[in-house]
Amino acid sequence: MNLVYADREGRVYDHPDYLALARSADQAVELLEEELIPLPAGATLVSLPGTRPLCMDADGNMFPLPGDYQAVGALLPQGFTRLLLPGYMKADRSAVLPLFGYTAVVWKDGGFHVAARQCDDPEPWNPLNCNPDKLEAGVNGLRKKYPENRLYEHLSHCALGYECLTASNTFLQRLEGAVPVSYSCNAGCFGCISEQPDDSEFPSPQTRLTFRPTVEEVSQVMLEHLKSSESIISFGQGCEGEPSTQAPLIIKAIHAVREQTDMGYININTNAGLTDHIRGIVDAGLQLMRVSTISALDDHYNAYYRPRGYTLKNVEKSIRYAADKGVLVSLNYLIFPGVSDREEEVEAMIELVRRSGVKLIQMRNLNIDPESYLKLIPPAQGDILGMGQMIDIFREELPGVLIGSYTHTPDGWLRKQARESN
Repeated sequence: MNLVYADREGRVYDHPDYLALARSADQAVELLEEELIPLPAGATLVSLPGTRPLCMDADGNMFPLPGDYQAVGALLPQGFTRLLLPGYMKADRSAVLPLFGYTAVVWKDGGFHVAARQCDDPEPWNPLNCNPDKLEAGVNGLRKKYPENRLYEHLSHCALGYECLTASNTFLQRLEGAVPVSYSCNAGCFGCISEQPDDSEFPSPQTRLTFRPTVEEVSQVMLEHLKSSESIISFGQGCEGEPSTQAPLIIKAIHAVREQTDMGYININTNAGLTDHIRGIVDAGLQLMRVSTISALDDHYNAYYRPRGYTLKNVEKSIRYAADKGVLVSLNYLIFPGVSDREEEVEAMIELVRRSGVKLIQMRNLNIDPESYLKLIPPAQGDILGMGQMIDIFREELPGVLIGSYTHTPDGWLRKQARESN
């Protein structure tokens, strides 16, 4: 398990004399063979600017690699859950890493390997399946068909500029497509990728929606996408705030669309803090709901989400209401090695899922600067179980709940359940 590192020009090397180290939260740890899988298709190797790679020699001594080198991590595609962070130390402790989900990477048996576990079928969301020519043709076709629709203009930038796969799906008319509706939010998430305060220590990598779309604009996007039994159109994207703040708009759009077609599924990606708004959206015909959370513990949740006028109890009430009305509810669980696998975190999450009626836990690698995040949240109270053991415990303690990586339709959920039971 050779150390992987990069020079200042971004060239990547392995070092045959030093073993790679990883991190669980802020603790340097050795990697185990069972934690490693070959680098998945669609993954990207990146250097960590302003860092030095940590390594270990044959005598077990741990130290930063001598010389002017940077640590290397992998950015995983959907379907894969990271188990450990890259092993590094910051050359400048005040420096902040860009908002990505860095995964430990090593050189082993003639190839790159990462500390990760496959939790879902990666093929549908493999970025290599997004054909650039077809995407450009899709963008041009829909923008020409709807020249006055500002959502298509906005989403074209997300698809072509940010290479957002959900936005790209909207133009390729496949899988889960995007229909952003909100420029405002009822939370001030520490790691928000679309809006940060002026004095933030890290810039947002995306630009947030700046207008309120009309019912017609929203309905056009929805109707263009909902053309197959397995298609999903989703409110709540990384380029917007909390979609349920625009509940009246969403409710009108759902009614308008369902008057014309019953094809596909309508989903919302939400923090679910506005319970009254969520109830109205559910009653209008919502079928899928993915609720974002980072913890089932109030102090941790509040430190990251900075909720405005709601609590975790509101979130749980929203989930319970939707589940009772037949909505397939998933958790968009933002996970971080050395934090999510704390004993108290695992226990609290299991209890939340049991009480609320969640059917799928989507393991989503948190995009954050590790040091900034660890300073923000409460310290650990119990043992660190390890990310692999955390997943195993979820599967054992929550037998009716699937572990995945992205939103599934009810039929897709049943197929995944059948595969995992065999």
